[in-house]
Amino acid sequence: MKKSNIVTISLVAAALAGCAAVGDLDGRAETRAKALAMMKASFKERGQAKLDRFDQDEVHTACSLLDGKTLDKETAARLEKSQLATVKYPADGNYLGDWKAGEKIAQSGQGGQYSDNPKNPAGGNCYACHELTKAEVSYGTIGPSLYNFGKVRGFTPAMQKYAYGKLYNSNAFSACSSMPRFGHNKVLTEQQIRDVTALLMDPSSPVNK
Repeated sequence: MKKSNIVTISLVAAALAGCAAVGDLDGRAETRAKALAMMKASFKERGQAKLDRFDQDEVHTACSLLDGKTLDKETAARLEKSQLATVKYPADGNYLGDWKAGEKIAQSGQGGQYSDNPKNPAGGNCYACHELTKAEVSYGTIGPSLYNFGKVRGFTPAMQKYAYGKLYNSNAFSACSSMPRFGHNKVLTEQQIRDVTALLMDPSSPVNK
């Protein structure tokens, strides 16, 4: 996803969050519904960018109502449990793919935009939010540094599974995480998630050098 689109989506999300909070404080679900309808009326479908992107599931709804507050432990636990149930791990139990392919995915911001060809594989755009290697001059700081991810945490099967699951659905491990749910939302394929997991967990990956 390109930077301009990230900014646009962030602004829309902030607007929806504000509208949700107003509806919640007023005690009127109708206000929130009208606000969402107004937002949808302001945007036109174009290519693969459909209006269903405004539809909120239980995670979006709960997190947008926070309005800057911290999610209570009970709700966080409930959301994480429900999201963990959606994670589909590889049937063969192999979480690692090709780290070189994973690096290309991490560098790519293609996919999801109306101008992108939906037949082409999407990218993860990981560098927009994370530091992954010391060779990367420019990277985002929204998320934590992932440099030495596997080296610090250990190259264990359990950590491989965690990394795969986190990429698949970040909210399964941290409710209201701002990290995209790459597998849950079908942004990346199973093989692509394996490849990015390898980027994080393969000892020969530049992430762990």
